[in-house]
Amino acid sequence: MTEQSSEKSLEARIELFMRRNFPQIQMHGGNAGIEALDEDTGEVWISLTGACSGCGISPMTIQALKSRMVAEFDEIDAVHASTGGFYDDESGASFEPDVSDVPF
Repeated sequence: MTEQSSEKSLEARIELFMRRNFPQIQMHGGNAGIEALDEDTGEVWISLTGACSGCGISPMTIQALKSRMVAEFDEIDAVHASTGGFYDDESGASFEPDVSDVPF
């Protein structure tokens, strides 16, 4: 990690990563944003909105986000992603997380 990147917050680095690695999200009318980030547990919640909601390839985009983000950031252990307000856990079951105590 470079000195410059270590000075940026983890949230800022994740947002930059998403813009650089997933421009197709915006090119196709969608948006990706951080809903919550828990640096203590290494978890991040990402929401795909706009055209991503209901898009047939959004599951592939989500898988790519998850695998690339965990590989890119030592601080991230788990990525939860949603296209409609509900997040899939590792078993494939949908749940809505309680992120009320997670700093945004």
